[in-house]
Amino acid sequence: MGTPDFAVPSLQALLDAGHEVCAVYTQPDKPQGRRQILTAPPVKELAVRHGIPVYQPKTLKSEEEQARLRALAPTLIAVVAYGKLLPGAVLDIPPRGCVNVHGSLLPRWRGAAPIQWTVIAGDKTAGVTTMRMDEGLDTGDMLLTYQTPVGARETAGELFDRLAVEGARLLAETVERLDTIVPRPQDDAQSCYARLLDKELAVIDWTKPAHQIDCLIRGLNPWPVALTTLAGERLKIYAAMPCAGAGKPGEVIESDPKVGLTVACGTGALRLEEIQAVGGRRMRSADFLRGHAVEKGTVLGV
Repeated sequence: MGTPDFAVPSLQALLDAGHEVCAVYTQPDKPQGRRQILTAPPVKELAVRHGIPVYQPKTLKSEEEQARLRALAPTLIAVVAYGKLLPGAVLDIPPRGCVNVHGSLLPRWRGAAPIQWTVIAGDKTAGVTTMRMDEGLDTGDMLLTYQTPVGARETAGELFDRLAVEGARLLAETVERLDTIVPRPQDDAQSCYARLLDKELAVIDWTKPAHQIDCLIRGLNPWPVALTTLAGERLKIYAAMPCAGAGKPGEVIESDPKVGLTVACGTGALRLEEIQAVGGRRMRSADFLRGHAVEKGTVLGV
């Protein structure tokens, strides 16, 4: 059971290990892009290439869906970024249980967007945890973990790609060693929740320290992308670099076509590296200044 790109290596790892995947459950196809073209989830595409039956129910709570799942008689269910909570009746179907791959070092960052929040929070270490699933939200007993340093300039997208590969490896190892791994209960007192990302979160508060804003920018890359405004128009910021500087929060303290835009923060400053204006393409801020005049003293986000 899985849906996005993050889950694809895990399905491939199970196939490579020679396991019989009797079915794949994934989210329904959804319209995507400006033209709203109905698009299959990445996990479905891989399953179809391998001739694996694919099911895309809107819910697993109905007796009909649960009966269909029981008829498949799975020995084990592997769940990777499926996007739906599994009711108790589903968790009880496979005799060897349900194993989940979660993109954090549990119990830190339970929830829907653990990798992004790892970067937004400025965590120095990230990881993946496999666990026995229960009816809570990422609360089951832990099985195996993998941890790795977060790169100083690493974006959530880059970390996402790295952890997808390691999560697949960890899942294959977990399934292989399932009978000998001693489950470890989570300490609920150490938990925190990685809520869904939204565009409201993406709006930059320039009164925050430069380091904190930089973490937000990297954590929201590639989606939904950090936002501010320039002359009343939306400006997306894909990348920035903390640097020395002072001024009113949001004030442009340097505007040079050779080096780009530098903006004062609550503490320190940020040199904007990659930006995108409304109707324009993603580009270096230095290139942007060759076609747009931005005066020193301009305040962003007003």
